[in-house]
Amino acid sequence: MKISRKLYSYYLVWPALLIYCVFFVLPAIIGLFYSFTDWRLDRVGIKFIGWENFERIFTDKTLLLAIKNTLIFAVATVIGKNLIGLALAIGLNMRLKSRNMLRAIFYSPSILSVLVISIVFTPMLRSEGTINRIFESLGLDFLSQNWLTDPQIVIWTVAAVSVWQHAGFQMAIYLAGLQSISKDYYEAATIDGAGAWRSFRSITIPLLLPAININLMLTLIGGLKVFSEVFVLTGGGPGNASQVVGTIILRSFGEGSWGLGTAVNTLLFAAVTIIAIPLLIFMRRKEVSE
Repeated sequence: MKISRKLYSYYLVWPALLIYCVFFVLPAIIGLFYSFTDWRLDRVGIKFIGWENFERIFTDKTLLLAIKNTLIFAVATVIGKNLIGLALAIGLNMRLKSRNMLRAIFYSPSILSVLVISIVFTPMLRSEGTINRIFESLGLDFLSQNWLTDPQIVIWTVAAVSVWQHAGFQMAIYLAGLQSISKDYYEAATIDGAGAWRSFRSITIPLLLPAININLMLTLIGGLKVFSEVFVLTGGGPGNASQVVGTIILRSFGEGSWGLGTAVNTLLFAAVTIIAIPLLIFMRRKEVSE
């Protein structure tokens, strides 16, 4: 009876664990196997080719550009979403009469479909679009750019749109963290003569580490797995200038290069794991130490 009671909690977990293994773990293992094959639409048999697909990834210029763009997008969005989200949270944590309305306004873009965002931003980002017209009306013509057709800046444009859409979501997490911090800490710091910056550095940041940890992980994983923003805004263009790993996977499967597509997907999974897990461990240790 005692053993049965100890195992009771596991009985509740096993169904969910079984579903997870069948629909996530097993396909991942099968995909890992196919990434080492020449699996293609135009071939009947499948032959084991070892590391050839992975060698192609690191020798093909388009694939290397996609990896570079993915890293640029991830870094830009992690920094942008967290800095802007934290700034909004701090500002809207103050006693403003309109703070509830402003919170709703800044959060609302995060619940919109990426397709809706693209419909709104595509005409705005054209060379004759709203954004360039605003710059011109302010006498800032030098800031006008071909936002979606210039290969040098197109991935940064897509990243900026993503930051605009999702910074409000990070704001909500930071805001919840800020509201959980007792006001007594700040009152004690004021009595000890600490200024606003000292209180922010010594009280707010340490006690906000759980929220920072969550937001860093969400934005990092989301940045590395980017697909929708690029697909709906540029389709990977102009040319291949804004291709990312996600769009390369889609293109590979669309062209029938299924072995290459699974290899790229496997590489993406490995990259997310290698980057995210050490960061998570580091942030958890910082939480404990603080």
